[in-house]
Parts: sequence; C-alpha cells; structure tokens
Amino acid sequence: MIRNYIKTAWRSLFRHKTYTAINITGLSVGIAACLLIFLVVQYEKSFDTFHTKKDRIYRITGVVTKPSLSFASGVFFPLPEALRVDFPQLPAATIFRNEGSFFSINSKKFKEDDTYYAEPQFFDTFDFAWIAGDKKTALAQPNTVALTRSEADKFFGDWHRAIGKTINYKGKTDLKVTGILEDMPANTDFPLKVVMSYATMQVKGGDYFDAMKSWGLVLGENYCFITLPAGANVCSYEQQLDAFLKRHNPGDYKNGLRMQLQPLTAMHYDTRIDIFTAHPFSKQLINAISLIGLFLVIIACVNFINLATAQAVNRSKEVGIRKVLGSRRKQLIFQFISETGIITLGAIVLALLISWLALPFVNRLLDIQITAQAIFNLEVLAFVCVLWVAVTFISGFYPAIVLSGFNPISALKNKLNAISSGGISLRRALVVMQFCIAQVLIIGILVMISQLNYFKNKSPGFDKTTVVAIGIPGDSVSRTKTAFLQQELSQQPGIKSLSYSAYNPVDNNAWFSKIHYNHSPKESDFGVSLKWADANFFKVYQIKFLAGKPYAPSDTINGYVVNEAMVKALGLANPQQAIGKFINLWGNMRMDAPIVGVVHDYNVGSFKDAVPPVLMAAKKNAYGVLNIKIQQADMRQTLATIENKWNAAFPQSLYEYHFIDEQMASFYKADNQLSALYQIFAGIAIFISCLGLLGLVSFMTVQRTKEVGIRKTLGASVAHIVYLFSREFTLLVMVAFAISAPIGWYLMNKWLESYTFRIKLGPGIFMLAIVLSVAIAWLTVGYKAVKAALVSPVKSLKSE
Repeated sequence: MIRNYIKTAWRSLFRHKTYTAINITGLSVGIAACLLIFLVVQYEKSFDTFHTKKDRIYRITGVVTKPSLSFASGVFFPLPEALRVDFPQLPAATIFRNEGSFFSINSKKFKEDDTYYAEPQFFDTFDFAWIAGDKKTALAQPNTVALTRSEADKFFGDWHRAIGKTINYKGKTDLKVTGILEDMPANTDFPLKVVMSYATMQVKGGDYFDAMKSWGLVLGENYCFITLPAGANVCSYEQQLDAFLKRHNPGDYKNGLRMQLQPLTAMHYDTRIDIFTAHPFSKQLINAISLIGLFLVIIACVNFINLATAQAVNRSKEVGIRKVLGSRRKQLIFQFISETGIITLGAIVLALLISWLALPFVNRLLDIQITAQAIFNLEVLAFVCVLWVAVTFISGFYPAIVLSGFNPISALKNKLNAISSGGISLRRALVVMQFCIAQVLIIGILVMISQLNYFKNKSPGFDKTTVVAIGIPGDSVSRTKTAFLQQELSQQPGIKSLSYSAYNPVDNNAWFSKIHYNHSPKESDFGVSLKWADANFFKVYQIKFLAGKPYAPSDTINGYVVNEAMVKALGLANPQQAIGKFINLWGNMRMDAPIVGVVHDYNVGSFKDAVPPVLMAAKKNAYGVLNIKIQQADMRQTLATIENKWNAAFPQSLYEYHFIDEQMASFYKADNQLSALYQIFAGIAIFISCLGLLGLVSFMTVQRTKEVGIRKTLGASVAHIVYLFSREFTLLVMVAFAISAPIGWYLMNKWLESYTFRIKLGPGIFMLAIVLSVAIAWLTVGYKAVKAALVSPVKSLKSE
C-alpha cells in the first residue's frame, strides 16, 4: 500500500513539473538557510564546552559602580597569588595574559599576536592537550615557552625537533621550548599559539617587574580564572570577594570598584566584557538569527500551501475519479501528504548540497571555522529529520484536507471554483505574513546600511587620511634612537609631518586615571583617558583648538591639553576657563602642570562609544607609536623609505605599520558582517515571498479565467487586466507594510540604542522599503498577469 502511494505520488509530481520545481526550489532555499543558521548557532554555543570543569570555572571581572556602571576584563597582577593565599579551598586560581609580539630564530622573524603568559595552574584549569612536555612543570621556570604543533612546525620545520630549542622574544629574551600543545580547536576563546611562562614576567628588569606587586595597575589583557569547589555558592564567593578587595585595595574599593564572577559558559556571549578572540556572539543575536531561520522555513511552507491550493482546481477531476472508484478521504489525505513528503525530501537533499557549497562563504563572512563534516554530524542529521517531518506536516496538511474534501459529483462536472476549494482569505493572509517578514528584514538592512555609511562619512574630529602608525620598541636603548629617526624621516620629501605618541588617536588602549584638579586635595569622581603625545601630534592629525595652544616641545610634562568632554566633566562653562588651571596625577609633583589648551572632542575609539574626558601631555618614556603624515603621490616609495630608515634604527625589532583609516574601518567589521548576513536573509525572504506571490497569482488566474475572457470580449485592454491582478497584490503588500513598519521601527530603534553616534529613523527609510516591496511584487505578478491577459477570450470562454 505505502509503495503504491509513493509510486502514485511520484507520477503526479513528475506530471506537474513546474509546480514541483517551484516548490522544491522554495523549500530547499528556506531549509538551506535554516540549516546554515543551525550550524552557526551550534558552533557559537559550543565554545569552550569541552573543558571538563566548565561549569565550575569563572573569570574574575571588574565592575565600576560609580559614577556610572562599566565593566573591565583585566585584573591586578598580584590578584591570583592573593586568592591562593586567602582562599586555600579553591581548587585553582590563575592569571593569564595576552602579549602579542614577535619572535626570531637565526635572524628570521615571526610575528605572532596570539602569544600569552600563563602559570602552570592555567593548564590544571583548562583541558588543552599536550603532545610533548609536562604541563605541570613545562612553564614553571622563567624564560620557558610552549608552542602549538603548527607554530612549532612554522618555527622549526617539524615540531618533533622543537623541544629543547631556543627562540628569541622581542630581540632581547631567549626562551627555551619545553612543551608542545595540540593546536587549539576553533571553538575556543583561548586562541593559544605561543605560551610563555608567567615567571618570565617576574624576572628583575623585565617589562612588568615593577607592576607584579602593584594593586594600582590594571591591564585589560590580564585575565584571572578560578575553579570553584563542586556545589559552591557563587553569590557567597562574590560577597567574599568584596571583603577581599576591600582588604587588599581599599582605595579602589572606596571609589566603586567591585569584582564579579563570570561563568566560563557565559563568557562567549557577554558583549560588555572583552575576550581574546574579539568574537563575542550575544544570546540576543543567537535568538534573533534562530527566529529568522524559523521564519524562512515558515514562509517556504506557506509557498507550498499557496501553490498546492492553486493547483487544487486543476486536480479536482482526479479527486472525483478516485472517490468514485472507492478511495476514502483518509487515503487521499495520506496520498497528498506523501507527495509533500517526497517534495520535502527532495528539497532537503538539495538544501544539504546548497549548505555544503555555501559553508565556505559563511565561514569567510562571519570569520568562523565550521567544517563541512559538521553538516553530517548526528545533531544536524537529527535536526534535518525533525525538519522533514515538521515541514511535511505544516506544508501538506492543509492542502491535503482541501484536496481530499472535494465533492466527487461537483469535481467531475467541473463545477468547482477557487472559492469552493477553500481558504482564499487564508492564502492572502499567508502572503501578507510573508511580506511582513521580508519587509522587516528590508527595513533592518536599510537602517544598517545607513548607520554604517554614517560611520564611514562622519568626521572623527581629526584628519585620518594618509596617516601611517608604526610601532616602536619600548626598551631604553631604542628610545635613545627615536630623535635620530625623527630627524632622518623629516628630511624625506614624501613626509609632511611626524609625531611620537603612546597610542594613535583611535587606539582602544589607553591609560585611565583620576586626577586632582587645580590643587584640590580631593580626587575627581571621573576617570580620564591619558593620551601621551609630543607637541607635533596636533599638527599630524590636524586637531583643532577651541582655546589656548599646544604644549611646548618637551620629553616630559610641561603642560596639559584637554578636550571638550574634560571641560564639561570639570563643570566649567567654556573652554577658556580651563586655561591656566592645574592638573595633578597620582599626587606626583612632576606631573603637576597647567592646562595650556583645549581641543575639539575627537573620537578615541569607535563611534559606538561616547568620547571620554581626555588629558594629553608629553611623556617620552611612554611612547610606543610613530605617527607619520605622508603625501599621496609616490606613497609606495615613501613607505619603502620609511621601512628602510626604521629597520636601520631598530634592526632587532619587527617593522609593522597600518593606516589609521583602515584601523577605524576595522572597528565596524562585526557590524558589516551582521549587515551582510541580514542582506542575505532579506534576499532569501524576498525570493521565497515572490514564489508565494507566484502561487497566489496562479490561483487567481485559474479562478478568474472566464472573467478575463468576458472583460476582453467587452473591450478591456491588456493593461487593464494586468491592473486588476496587480491591484490586489499591491493592497496585500501595503497591508503587510502597515504591520511590518512599526515592528521594524521598534527593532531597529533598539539596535541603534547601542551606538552613541547614530542616525535618526526618519520616514525616508520606510518609504524606500515600501517602494522596493511594491516594485518586487509588481515584477513577480506582472509575468503571470500579462500571460493571463494575452490568452484569447475564445479559449477562455469555450465549454469544457
């Protein structure tokens, strides 16, 4: 019996090739999009779930409660050692620090940003696989390092030869290779490639030796992790951390600093706090794209319903004959659902192929690493099976009920019409729902594109064009060569101006500190961003002054320049009032100097964030960047000259440069990825919705065949017939817009709230959305409408 159903269904589908092809196309595209979304969600939810203690591992993060709430990923250097002393019941407490730099082997240099300092306890906490060396002792001593398999292959040609060999770090420290790690999996927020012993930082004379015992310095790259005992009360430990911080750092505690425990299982989804991969994926975003995937499948199912009911009248005689020959209704229902099952199965097979072909593109777009094998894992195959059953039922049940319910006498006399086949208002409602989803996505895309164009065109408050930022070594010997390098480069014809600074204007790194204003014994209740730079910095970046002037050229602090946000934070009425007022940092009289200038606010990061109070001064021993304004003509030759001069000054270091405008564009990489992803979703939704319109217009041409013939006989033009069909669909699209516009406005207004600098949601975006929707609907309906209008009225009116 089942074999007969399948055979009959196959013949029926093969007989209606166009109907079958359209349905399989719509379903396969919708299912493929849903499957790709499932793979992305599954990948994002798998981050660091392979650690056996994942449910007991927590990261200690900082929370500043006043004057406003903010979060920090970094901790004080002495924190883990103090935790091990004060909380001996903790199974593990460890610090972990990112320190990207370069290595050299036999004069060959390798740049590696995924370089870290780690204690041996780190590998007791996390389950990263070692293939050589002892994880308990490999990083116990200073000047030791562990490499991943691929990194060791890169350095030494074969990782088997790496143990016991030496690599040089930053041109000044020799490190002995004592361990080899297996390459990190793609789904981890710890992209380790080189891991140096934390004890190396504690060697006297090292870059951080003085900071190791300081409770006054927090660096964002310092992460601290603890493992709680099984069954521990997290709230109780957070309360104990309050007392712990108050005991060790009463000053910051008084100023509103607190510590909180962030579960490892939540770290990948918390966009408020940094992670090493810079790839957080919020739970809200996971829910949003999951919902979009569900909607895409639903509108694909709607297409099936529309097309199936459009074919209902054509198949009425078939149903009538089956009923006369003794077929019961439940047999017919099973027959039609079998057809749906075959179509859905074909669509799933095609969807798997589309997903396999599209996966490399999705990986590049989202900067993720989902393997092709992931499509065929058990969870995905189970999801596909559930999807097959659900889509078959949703798509096939209603058409099966309609088709199996025909009266055999009416069907054989051909007295059935579109309305008697049931549910024309339902079908219209389904098309409205399709276009609601498509229009919400269209509105979202238009808002995203407008916001990203706003970022692209908005001035950051300084001249970013043709400015190159180059890192310089921070050791004392290299600092003695900076003046000579500046003199050499100043004489080159392609260079307009140059400046040394701690950071470039939009570098997210900065020193933050509170200040004493105008000899007040009380410290400010707000933090300022310290941007150390020489006096030429303002010329290189064309930063405009509102009052005063730049400080005089110097290697040390002789005056401060502040921005508008600083003036407002100080409660001053205008910039001129700030000139001559004194600023003191950290109670150090050498850092006590007057404000000599006030500049316009310029963005010190992305446009997502507000401009903080900024304090600028000269401080040579803090400089780490050489900023060079170059001419556009002969830019390649100028860059080559700069590289040659830099290498001559610092032969032991690695030359790297980047353009400031390119760095600013990188701030919006995730937003551009999200925009591109939504554009794809919108395109798929529009495509499937157009198939839905095609189904409904097919339905109407069958319903109104004789009406069209009569109208043409009475003199109606082709244009008038096309108008009759287009009018209804235009109305459906307008109804969909009336529903989708407020939804789109609400959702995109919430999205824009995450940006300090943002566009206003005006009527232009919504007008463009409805114009696009109507145009798409007309193009879709036009083909069928014109075809129906061109049919000879004699053919339309002749008797069956």
